[in-house]
Amino acid sequence: MGFTSDWLALREPADHAARDAGLLHRAVRAAGPSPVILDLGCGTGSTVRAMRAHLPSGTRWRLVDSDPVLLEHATRAAGDGGEAVLLDITDIDALPLHSVTLVTASALLDLVSAAWMRRLADRLKVPFYAALSYDGHMRWTPALPEDAGVTRAFNAHQRGDKGMGPALGPKAVTQGAELLEAAGFDVARADSAWRLGAGDVALQSALVEGIATAARESGVEEADGWGKARCAAAARTDCVIGHGDILAVPHVAAGRGADATG
Repeated sequence: MGFTSDWLALREPADHAARDAGLLHRAVRAAGPSPVILDLGCGTGSTVRAMRAHLPSGTRWRLVDSDPVLLEHATRAAGDGGEAVLLDITDIDALPLHSVTLVTASALLDLVSAAWMRRLADRLKVPFYAALSYDGHMRWTPALPEDAGVTRAFNAHQRGDKGMGPALGPKAVTQGAELLEAAGFDVARADSAWRLGAGDVALQSALVEGIATAARESGVEEADGWGKARCAAAARTDCVIGHGDILAVPHVAAGRGADATG
């Protein structure tokens, strides 16, 4: 389930541009006046960089990842307020939720299973802000005849097991919201689609290569040809890659204080 620091750096500008500003500000308010934020699968600290300008001084970050190299980057991003927690997020019972006022995750929910999501929702008693989950939609301009088939195959591949059981994949936003609502959260959703153009050739090319590989592994023989054509035309292509943001606030949050475990 891991990602390289190079890929995370390449995608970060698109992530920051796509993240819904209104929901981000609501998440900041939900974190309270003295935030203690637990970031799941923190990577190099993209969530920290996206939110820090909007948070009060003294915000504390509890950064969770299973990759020590990525954790080191994230802890530097958080500065004096950062605490590194080397932990596999599959172990929800081990998550350090004490005194946390907000739990965050970026580009994560499409990788987790419904069972993992239910278990997390059962444990949380504070707001949960999950941004940039892939939602299954892609649109390329100009279009190619293979686009629809490649997208279907990629979406099927995304539902595979990423280490926590069958992944939510392209249903992450809708199914994730439903699971959180069933657990007693009020859920707000917002669009955070990537909108890439001629200035994003490197990201488009890396994205296409990953999509083509997944589609080929799902049995689409023309995936490699599609990938080569898309990479060759990246400087002349616009694309929209669907993502969504979720902010889930427990019904009883106002009366339960700031302890994430209740």
